[in-house]
Order: sequence, then structure tokens, then C-alpha cells
Amino acid sequence: MRAALLAATTSAVLLTPVPVGATGASAAPTVRCPRVPAPAASRPPRPSPPPAVPEQRMIGGAALDTAGLVVPAGVAAPPRVTATSWLVADLDSGQVLGGCGPHEYGTPASVQKLLLAATMLPRLDPKQTVTVTDADMNIEPGSSAVGLVAGGRYTIETIWLGLLLNSGNEAANALARLGSGTDSAAGVRAMNEHAHHLGALQTHAVTASGLDGKGQFTSAYDLALIARACFAEPAFRRYALTEQTSIPAQPAQRTKGFEIQNENQLIYRYPGALGGKTGFTDLARHTYVGAAERGGRRLVVTLLGAESAPVRGWQQGAALLDWGFTLPRDAAVGRLVEPGELTATPSAAPSVLAAPGAPRPAAASGPARTSSEWLWSVTAVSGATVVALLGGLLWRRRRRMP
Repeated sequence: MRAALLAATTSAVLLTPVPVGATGASAAPTVRCPRVPAPAASRPPRPSPPPAVPEQRMIGGAALDTAGLVVPAGVAAPPRVTATSWLVADLDSGQVLGGCGPHEYGTPASVQKLLLAATMLPRLDPKQTVTVTDADMNIEPGSSAVGLVAGGRYTIETIWLGLLLNSGNEAANALARLGSGTDSAAGVRAMNEHAHHLGALQTHAVTASGLDGKGQFTSAYDLALIARACFAEPAFRRYALTEQTSIPAQPAQRTKGFEIQNENQLIYRYPGALGGKTGFTDLARHTYVGAAERGGRRLVVTLLGAESAPVRGWQQGAALLDWGFTLPRDAAVGRLVEPGELTATPSAAPSVLAAPGAPRPAAASGPARTSSEWLWSVTAVSGATVVALLGGLLWRRRRRMP
């Protein structure tokens, strides 16, 4: 393991509110997240997450270091949901409006396809026609597939639509392979490198599709960083709002063409919806990312570990978006870090624990880092003084599902 020393001098500005349920030096009693009872579900044993890294739990602000609820002081209580963790943020300013266990580890399921999109969209020409391989079709039997066939010829745009509308796992394998230039395993490595470039240090992908794999985790905060990068891409915004498309016939494989529909009900039922992604596995349960615009304000919601009763994941996301839109524009408990901020040179890196600043445009999806190691550093704010922390991380859990 290698470590980097960051000694930045910035003005210490305390977040609003005082951290609720934090676990750091100014820890307060954890406020339980408002949850609605859900029916018991049969699920595999939850995997043990990696050991907690205190500096990672404070990325975006010290108030985010909590397993419980964190919201601005004096605002209405958020709605009760079944999700085990969630976060609401402003896509444009990067302000975090509130959350429940924002840095708690969770299993992503198919919302991991957003990390694939953030990584590979800038690398691939949507007009290019490519051939699906036998290796692309190597997915778990019975798992989500769009209906591509080995040997079939499709435009990359068609494969993206199959990924984002119908959550095709074979589409994920194909895009990871094509984007890396070698194979899907190399694509997953690129995804992990890009996650760290975005500041999503609690995210580790094992599969391109989000199918469960040993050591695969993310957090509600990380998903917001990833979603912000996706929505900065015009192609993604167009794909995410596409209601239906055609998958062309493949005469050589004797398959007919067919129509697919967008599975994200938010785009049909929520005024101002911008799109997002659904996810489900027996292990992860329901996961969801959704975004909407209202009054010139764009918000994103991320949630992990939800049950579909009494309401589905997208409906829980919609309720949290409704809540977020009621908050004043300057209400915040933290912020989304910018791409490259945590891997910037020490002389250029700002404090990741600073209070939210002036609104910034949505983060652009930058190129993936090429190093096989990811160095990161953060600074912790205490009162009106700045304390330099030694931070370093090398994450090489590239383990396969047993």
C-alpha cells in the first residue's frame, strides 16, 4: 500500500447542520432513518463489507459520517422508505440535501450499469456497428437480458439502449469489452479506475452488469457521484428518457426484430423526470437511481437495499425527490466532490470536507485514470482550524464470484 500526504490550507467552514449521528470527534446520538415496515424477504446472507475507512466516510462533509439520518436543520422530515440507505443531491450545484447512511456499504445490483455508462460512453462511437461474441453472452441463467444474440450485428447505440432500458447483462459485457478494447474483465478494471477518479472510493465493481460478485460494493453517496457524471453526458440523458426502441432482426442467426420498453417507471409517471436506473438481485434487493427537474432545479436520488412493498423502489425515489424539491435552494448537509478532486496534486487539491460552495455545473465525465493504483487524500475540518490527515488507499479486490 502506498500513501500520499496532503497538507492543504483552507478556511474552516462548519457545515449546516451540526453533524447528526456522526461517528467522529463531534459525534452525536445517531438519528434513526424514517423507515416503513416491509414484509420479510428471503435473501442470501449479506456479505461482509470491507473495513470502514474513517476518511472515506467524511468525503463530502463531516456531517455525512453517520449510519443514520442527516438533514438540514429545521426542514420537514423526509418520507419513510424501506431502503437501508439513500441520498438526495443537486445535480448542478453538487449540494447534498440529505441522506440516510450515505457512506454505508451496499450491494449495487444493476445500478452498477451507471458506472459502466460513466466510464465507457465517452470512449465509444454510438454509430459504430459491432458484433456480439459468445463471451458477451456469458451471463447468469435467468438474469436480465435484452435479447442480443452471439454473432449478431448491432450499433453501439442499440446496445446502450438495451443496457439502460432493459438492463441487459449481455449488453453490459459487450460494452465493457468494447470500451476496454480487450475483454469485459479489462472493462471492469477501467470502471474501478473511473470510480476512483470520480471520488467514489467506496465503490468496487466485480461484474460489469451488477450481477452479484464477491467484494462488490458501493454507497448511496458514490452512486450520486456516478449518476452526476452520467447526466453530464448528452447521450446518456437521451437514452435515459427513451421510452422504447427496436432491436433489429439478425437474419444470419434467424432471429426476428422486437421492441423493448424502458423499465424505469419514473419517466412515465413523474413530471419532470430525467431518467435513471433500476436494479434488483436477491442479495442487493431493490436499488434505484432517479433524477428529475422542477423549477429549473435538477435533483438526483439514490437508494440501496429497498423492498418493493409497500411501494416499489422508483416510488420511494419519487417520494424522496418530492421532499428534496421542498427544501430551500441553499439547504445542504454536504457536497458531491468533483471528478479528480481526490486525486489532484497536493498543491491543487481543495479540502473535501469544506462546506458547500457556490453552485457549479454538473460534473463532466472525464477520462479513466490509467494507473493501476489509486492514491487519494482528504483533509479533516475541526472547528476553525485545519488538520492535515495522512490518507492512502490501494483497492485491488478484483475477485471473482465464487
